[in-house]
Amino acid sequence: MGTTIAGNDEGNLTRSFDGLRVLDFSTTIAGPHCTRMLADLGAEVIKIETAEGETMRTRPPVRNKCSTAFGQLNVGKKSMVLDLKSPEGVEAVRRLIATADVLVENFRPGVMRRLKLDYAAVRHINPKLIYCSISGYGQSGPSAELPAYAPVIHAASGYEMAHLAYQPGRSRPDYCGIYHADVLTGAYAFGAVTAALYQRSTGGKGQHIDVSMLESMLSLTLNEVQWSQFEVKPTQRPMFGPIETSDGYVMVAIASEKTFQSLMQVIGHPEWVSDPRFAIYSDRRENWASLMDGVEAWSRTVDTQACLAALNEYGVPSSAYRTVREALADPQIAHRGALAEVADGGGTFKVLNLPFRMSGATVSAAKRMSTLGEHTRSYLKEIGLSEDEIAGFAAERVKTARS
Repeated sequence: MGTTIAGNDEGNLTRSFDGLRVLDFSTTIAGPHCTRMLADLGAEVIKIETAEGETMRTRPPVRNKCSTAFGQLNVGKKSMVLDLKSPEGVEAVRRLIATADVLVENFRPGVMRRLKLDYAAVRHINPKLIYCSISGYGQSGPSAELPAYAPVIHAASGYEMAHLAYQPGRSRPDYCGIYHADVLTGAYAFGAVTAALYQRSTGGKGQHIDVSMLESMLSLTLNEVQWSQFEVKPTQRPMFGPIETSDGYVMVAIASEKTFQSLMQVIGHPEWVSDPRFAIYSDRRENWASLMDGVEAWSRTVDTQACLAALNEYGVPSSAYRTVREALADPQIAHRGALAEVADGGGTFKVLNLPFRMSGATVSAAKRMSTLGEHTRSYLKEIGLSEDEIAGFAAERVKTARS
């Protein structure tokens, strides 16, 4: 059972966004991550897809044609299939917009305008609509229409070269397999949507939100943004890096005077606290390589578990280098209720809940995945289509899927 916050009554809690309707036109990661967060907090998220379904539906692991990678990003959403290239599909969207609170899209700038579904074209339908556009470089400017995926943005933002500067002896940038830009931008979009909803609650009007992946990634390089403006003497060795043990590596973070002093006790050199090379922070940076050589002279004599035990005893922040599988098996994850079990056509799988808990609201993933187009009929009926018109939509969907 997951942890609960002191004072809450989980059985009687509602969700923060109960009653909120979101139209989700987004694909891959950034937009779906944003709307998954809204869904976990109770929003009714209607995911609009083509008859083939979005590309993430084929990403492994796939069981019985059901992707758990897709499920991680889209659990809790309703699924509606529409052909946005048809006048009927666009008209259906316009009717849905009249009922919605939020719209999220992450097409390349210009796509929604060509479909006549951009903010300028629909704001009169629903003046209270919060319309969030996520793109690589922003909705306007010389780079706006360039194609962009997370690895490209990692390179364009300077992030990869900033990361490389901390790798001694390295000159070639790393390969990219973990898409920080997508997840970070999705989280920023979520924050912007919630801010706009609060503003609407006081002013009554919606607005357009323009979220840039490039600027989102730049926000990770806090020090480098300043170092790029002013000359700063580099350290001889990265401030945070692995120390070697007799059977592996441990990360140690020396981020305060107390941490430094405690670490010197652990390694058996309490006199280094007053050593002219290390006593003052600026001098310590200058002599970082010598300091870490001294730390590793101790750490190489013990195994990883003994190293961590000694560091934890003195309150030095540290961790072994774990795989994701190992991290998910941490008892702390179970205590927090960080994983939720979801059912789909392939069985069950686990997804991460949002990384926060609230004393006055329920925050958790839904229990099952919607099938592709599962809710198309009910929403078409809600917006006033006749049975014949709904049948026509279904026939067109089959035709599109076969072509």
